[in-house]
Amino acid sequence: MIFIGMDDTDVKGSRGTGRLARNIAAALSDRYDVLGITRHQLLFDPRVPYTSKNSSAAIHLNADGEVDLNGLADEVQALMLADWYDGSDPGLCVARTAIPSTVSEFGRRAKTSLVCQDDALTLAAREGYLLRGLGGTCDGVIGALAAVGLAASGEDGRFVLVGSSRELAGVQPVQSILSCGITEVRTVDGIRLEEGSVDTGGKLRPAHRDGRAVLFVKESDGPYWQPVKLD
Repeated sequence: MIFIGMDDTDVKGSRGTGRLARNIAAALSDRYDVLGITRHQLLFDPRVPYTSKNSSAAIHLNADGEVDLNGLADEVQALMLADWYDGSDPGLCVARTAIPSTVSEFGRRAKTSLVCQDDALTLAAREGYLLRGLGGTCDGVIGALAAVGLAASGEDGRFVLVGSSRELAGVQPVQSILSCGITEVRTVDGIRLEEGSVDTGGKLRPAHRDGRAVLFVKESDGPYWQPVKLD
């Protein structure tokens, strides 16, 4: 598995980091098996200079055999810079499993407390990670490294892209949801569903749990289950 983390790629009124991640995943999909893209919520605090809600993104690639990580990072960097906005502070991280616990712990810390650019750069250098600031203040390296650590933990964030889930709309049978690339439909009480229908509300954003895409649902006033978005 290869994780590509990115953050701080946008400015107010521009496309978001999630959209950029989807564009890059599409560009890589002819050579790599794109398993999905996860969104990771970091510290939401007025002391943090974020554009919208201070989330970062991670692309999950399944890559068997040898991969030139430097070459992959160069390619992703070129794609990011081709869609660069003045005033953004983008960061990029590319890493292959297994991700050490120190990096996942850094990601968890970035969700609850202030961390600085030096913390990210020092940790990446110690672990031998490809972590690059691509412009502006380069503070995006914080979220980029955090996204890799959180994605590798298998227990954080939600998928903004997995399989063909973005193509589903309206009311969908549970079996159709399971056929689109979402691994499991589970109630918030922990019950796994194999039947019934879900009112998608126009989009499904399954949680990233147990290293899988799990759609959590809750009961509603009507006959259909309602999706629940979890960070």
